[in-house]
Amino acid sequence: MSDGTIQPVVACEKVSFSYNGEPVLQDITFAIEPLDYVSVVGPNGGGKTTLLRLILGLLKPSHGTIRVFGRPPDQVRPMLGYVPQHFLFDPKFPVRVIDVVLMGRLSGLSRLGRYRRSDRDGALNALREVEMDGFHQRHISELSGGQRQRVLIARALACEPRLLLLDEPTAHVDTAAQKEVMRILQQLNNRMTVIMSTHDVAYVSSFVKSVLCVNRTAAMHPMEKLTGDMIVDVYGSDVRYVRHDRINRPPADGSLPCD
Repeated sequence: MSDGTIQPVVACEKVSFSYNGEPVLQDITFAIEPLDYVSVVGPNGGGKTTLLRLILGLLKPSHGTIRVFGRPPDQVRPMLGYVPQHFLFDPKFPVRVIDVVLMGRLSGLSRLGRYRRSDRDGALNALREVEMDGFHQRHISELSGGQRQRVLIARALACEPRLLLLDEPTAHVDTAAQKEVMRILQQLNNRMTVIMSTHDVAYVSSFVKSVLCVNRTAAMHPMEKLTGDMIVDVYGSDVRYVRHDRINRPPADGSLPCD
């Protein structure tokens, strides 16, 4: 019988992970609540992508436990949508936008290996959510970088997830496309929990609700309570904040330089 307590979407308890004996994450503990919008920040090599893969169940912790919706991650994969940092494709191969999005429905293929009508409807609905349904017959090579990124988000949405994870979703697109991606993620956050890794803390500060600072260890902060000193603790003393049109060091008062 439920005691009325809200179960975290993601709960990590004393999690550690190593690659070939080299520690990447050490003794991290945090919880992500339903409908949170979390930015995972930290330096290159600090463990951000590794943490996302642990939450997805693609990796298993060396120590500690991870629960997603109260269960081991590999038991809830159909409830998780994932947008990787890199999408490699052969521009000469004539794959259409709808074909890419349908990849998000592979787990539900019929015994004959065919997509059902419901799969195609789900793929089109996902494209509609990212405002790309009018491009469903286009070849993926014909799209801009920002448009391709929205298609990848649609692919993650095609499985109708309750948790969406994205690895650096704005890293390789221009400023206008970044704004479109962030606007779409804000809308999606009305009905699902969103976790995204990023380097640009200042840019995402007006969109996200929480920040998870990761550099071997991890600490969760509400966005409005994040300070420059906290970011320096994660990145080191030489951290610079990127602000649309210029580069700044953290201000002397320790505040976060956000537009």
